[in-house]
Formats: sequence, C-alpha cells, structure tokens
Amino acid sequence: MINDARDDDVMKAIILSAHEFDRASFANANQHHGHQLSFVEPRLDPTTTALARGYPTVIAFFNDRLDAETLETLKIAGTKLVALRCAGFNNIDLAAAGRLGLRVVHVPSYLPHCVAEHVFALLLALLRHIPQAYNRVRENDFSVKGLTGSELYGRTFAIVGTGHIGRAVARIAHGFGCKLVGSDPHPPSAAETGLPITYLPLEEAAAQADVISLHAPLTPATFHLINAGLLARMKPGTILINTGRGALIDTMALVTALKEGRIGGVGLDVYEQEERVFYRDMSDNVLTDEVLARLLSLRNVLVTGHISFLTREALAQIANVTLENLTAFDRGQPLVDEIKE
Repeated sequence: MINDARDDDVMKAIILSAHEFDRASFANANQHHGHQLSFVEPRLDPTTTALARGYPTVIAFFNDRLDAETLETLKIAGTKLVALRCAGFNNIDLAAAGRLGLRVVHVPSYLPHCVAEHVFALLLALLRHIPQAYNRVRENDFSVKGLTGSELYGRTFAIVGTGHIGRAVARIAHGFGCKLVGSDPHPPSAAETGLPITYLPLEEAAAQADVISLHAPLTPATFHLINAGLLARMKPGTILINTGRGALIDTMALVTALKEGRIGGVGLDVYEQEERVFYRDMSDNVLTDEVLARLLSLRNVLVTGHISFLTREALAQIANVTLENLTAFDRGQPLVDEIKE
C-alpha cells in the first residue's frame, strides 16, 4: 500500500487483477499523485467484489467482469468511480453504470506504437518462420528445409479500424513498401493520416489483402467481424493479425479455415476466450480449451498472451493517466476521459 502525507487530494483506490508490472508502474506514477493504492491479484467479478468494499475507486483491467451484477454490488460497497486502465470498454455495462450513478473513466489512447510494433513482430515471425527456426537451432539442427519465407515488401496491407493504433500500423506498413487499404466506417481524412490509404468496404479490402490487421473496437456491430463468410473471401495465403479484441474473430470459423488451408498464417495477441487462460501459469496443467489447443498445434499460428500493450513506456502512461483521472474526480474537476453509454 502506498500512502502520502497529503489528505486533500488523496483517493483510496483498489487495483484488481494486479500484476507485478501494475505494482511497479502505478507505484512509480503515484510518487507524483500521492493516492492511497491497494493491489490485489484476483480478477474482478461478482464473486470478488467484497475485496473492493470501502474503496471509492476501483481500478479495473480489460479482462475484469464489470456487468450489471458486479456494478450493483460495487455500488452497495461504496464504489463511486470505476477507472479502466485500458482503452477498450467492452467489458463494462455502461448502461448499468449510468443507472447506478457510477462514473467511469478509461485511458483513451496510450502510445499506439507499442501495439503497432507488436503487429509486425507477429507478422515477420510468421512470414520468416522465426519460431520454427529458433526451435530448430536450439536443438543444434541447422537445416533450412521448410523455412523458405516471404517478403513483406509490395504486399497489400489492410488495416481494419484506422484510429491511433491503426494509423501507427499504416505508417510502419508504408515504410515496408506495402500498398495500404483501409476499412473504417468513419475513415480519417488524408490530411490526418498523411498516407496513401485506399478505403474500401470490409469485404473488398479482405478480398484484396495479403495481410489483414485488426484494430476495430469490440461492439455489437463488430462482434465476429471476421466470420466464415469473410474468411471465404480472403485470398489463399492471407496473413491475419489480431492485436485488438479476441471476439472480433469467430474462432471456430478461423480454425475451420486453417484446417482447410485457406489462410496462410494467423498471429493472435488476443483470443475470444482468453480470460480462461491468459495471465495464468498453466504449465503444470492440461489445457482444457480445445479450440486454443488446436490453434497452438498449428505451425502457421502464432499466439502471444495479450502482451502487445506491455511496454515500460505504455505502462507508465496508463498508470499516470489513470491516476490523473482519480485526482480530477477527487477535486470535482471535469473528467476528460469519462465514458458513458
């Protein structure tokens, strides 16, 4: 727990789903804010809300469950502010929060380069068979059979969702010499991007692309945006990268497309049912998620456990913005990062 001698601008807050990196980044940022912070490891859901009793502020992670049942219990326990230490807010029932009088803030953007760079870590690893090559030489096997890769230069690169992160991805892809296509219901102007992006309906973008990178928010309209129908429209050999939200992809349909050889490769930093397994050491357990097990067994699938945001720079900004929101709330100032239904 971190305390500060000041009493006027101190908020008492509990951080759920707290990891070692949260403790470090928030402790460092709190030196400039002086709030009273407590860290607990359990994920927030209706069974763990008792941990938040007496805390006016709950700081939640993107895999915490903030449905109406959880929010109602938090309200009874004295919660006034829910601070999401992430940009996405698909895990919170904003209608319920509004009905209960709970204020909700988030971190609308944080160093988009951290996610954008991870896109290319996944993409290049797939194109050049880096995991296979690494594992082979670790066994003193220096043969190159089956390791012939492909170049990114000259590929058609589709960005689905061209917000801050999508535009950062576009800039990097442009630097690699890719042809850029975008799909976005509200595309930014050419002046905003400064890039030669051709905007197309999603079906057309998917049909043209060699690489598709997902950066759309998860909403009812984007749930299973990548489904069996869209997968069937993709060119054979298409590489699909998802560093956004797992449920943007119909995972069962993806597995089918992979088994039929219709997809060249898939890089996933997120997974539709990730809350069951991600951020847990399950090395001594049998993986009971058969869909994930199937994905992990495929040579052309690369999965990382939701780490695209996990850089020192991004964590520092997330912690600082979150604590700034707490200070503003405590002082009765406008909440510039507030979200409502």
